[in-house]
Amino acid sequence: MKNFLTVVGARPQFVKASVVSRVLRSRPGVTEMLVHTGQHYDHGMSDVFFRELAIPKPDVNLGVGSDSQGAQTARMLEGLERLMVEGRPDWVLVYGDTNSTLAGSLAASKLGIPVAHVEAGLRSFNRVMPEEINRVVTDHLSCLLFAPTDAAVANLSREGIAGCSVLMVGDVMYDAALFYSRHVAKGESPALNLGIEPKAYVLATIHRAENTDDAERLAAVFGGLARLAAEVPVVVPLHPRTRKALSALPGGMAATQALSLIEPVGYLDMLLLEKNARLIVTDSGGVQKEAFFHGVPCVTLRGETEWVELVQSGWNELVFPVSAEHVHQGAHRALARAVPIEQPQFYGRGRAAEEIADALLNRTLERPVRTV
Repeated sequence: MKNFLTVVGARPQFVKASVVSRVLRSRPGVTEMLVHTGQHYDHGMSDVFFRELAIPKPDVNLGVGSDSQGAQTARMLEGLERLMVEGRPDWVLVYGDTNSTLAGSLAASKLGIPVAHVEAGLRSFNRVMPEEINRVVTDHLSCLLFAPTDAAVANLSREGIAGCSVLMVGDVMYDAALFYSRHVAKGESPALNLGIEPKAYVLATIHRAENTDDAERLAAVFGGLARLAAEVPVVVPLHPRTRKALSALPGGMAATQALSLIEPVGYLDMLLLEKNARLIVTDSGGVQKEAFFHGVPCVTLRGETEWVELVQSGWNELVFPVSAEHVHQGAHRALARAVPIEQPQFYGRGRAAEEIADALLNRTLERPVRTV
């Protein structure tokens, strides 16, 4: 019997957990406690994902909600530690790079419970990003590190983490895109509800703190998108954090009048929006990859990305939002550029979840080898 405690708290983690948990729970002798920290507490950002992805309802919802980094992580630590002491799982499984990831890995490691990190080894090399700190700390606390790309394995090796505890399994988001695309193969983009035809719009998603919490950058992003909307419709599922930041910005909501704003959508509708877009403009790590999965070019409004292979191959372009004109020019340039001919298989064979389950159930536990 193997007992797992899985920690999730944000939209991308719900998607990743859906494919891994499905495989784990299909194996004999496996039990799993699914813990939702409540980091994303809005219905459109949370509940709908569990329902439409057929993820089992969380066994526990800590209901942490939004707060400062320290306060949010502290409340997660308190709740997760209590659950781990009571349940004594064989493994704690964490995903990605959120505060929920950090809290899960810290709580488990201090209790001597082995941590498995899905999406290990990613680096933006920008320590100003909270997500970068979360990634690095979690990787150095983990006993099994599931890397999505060869670049991620190389990053871990440079930090002295190597050996058989580091496994290049591919990307579980690719697993999810393959699995759920079958469910929406004949679906229609929600943009049709706005009278916008497929391949005739730009999809934009903005939610990263470095963009929403910086007034100049936020103004540059939405000013640039507004200019772009004079050329092609721009559809924006507006994240609650972004809406709040725009409302506090003088003239912020006025800058969105040229855009087609919609409420946050579930994962399946997001897949349809992505695959039917002409271009995707985002600051999300996950959406960068999903654009590539669907063969849609992408502009990322950041100075760096953890998914470097997409930039190197020409599928993604980094545009730092220093001004509205710079954002507009970057997106305009991408609209005019042809899609790359080649679409390399960067992210595995779509069997990452199977390989993760095999490793968790069949391998003898070993601590990561530290080479420096």
